[in-house]
Amino acid sequence: MEIINKVAQSGLITFNLEDLYPQGERVLFDIKNNLFEELILREKDFREFVKTNDWSVYKNKFVAVHCSVDAIVPIWAYMLVVAAMEPFAKKIVFGNLETLETILFYEILSKIDVEKFREERVIIKGCSNYEIPIFAFTEITRLLRPVAKSVMFGEACSTVPIYKK
Repeated sequence: MEIINKVAQSGLITFNLEDLYPQGERVLFDIKNNLFEELILREKDFREFVKTNDWSVYKNKFVAVHCSVDAIVPIWAYMLVVAAMEPFAKKIVFGNLETLETILFYEILSKIDVEKFREERVIIKGCSNYEIPIFAFTEITRLLRPVAKSVMFGEACSTVPIYKK
């Protein structure tokens, strides 16, 4: 008896967001560590920190810059950190690690040529070895909906229908 791969013959295209996952270490830079009593930014001390800190430790890393405490931090403080870190980091964003992942996927997905999915039946793969932000799933759905014949979520053996023309 011949085994037939019905999934391969189905014409379904699997879109795996994991294939787009940007490789590299993610780092959270918390400005609170440079505040006096984690509450007050002292300009002179902060500028000295920015000037003398070894920013090369962020080389080729994806960095999210934020402040995890309820403190008044002037905008220029974040700007100084980013200016010092920029020659080294792959990418710097303001926000937490979830914001970082969202922005990384936004940039990647904005470059996708969705025309190659015109009138195709597309499965957006659900399982991944990496934590893919929910944004990526919603954004690829938004991008595919106008062109694809159908959009599904999951695996070929068990899909959840999302959209069908």
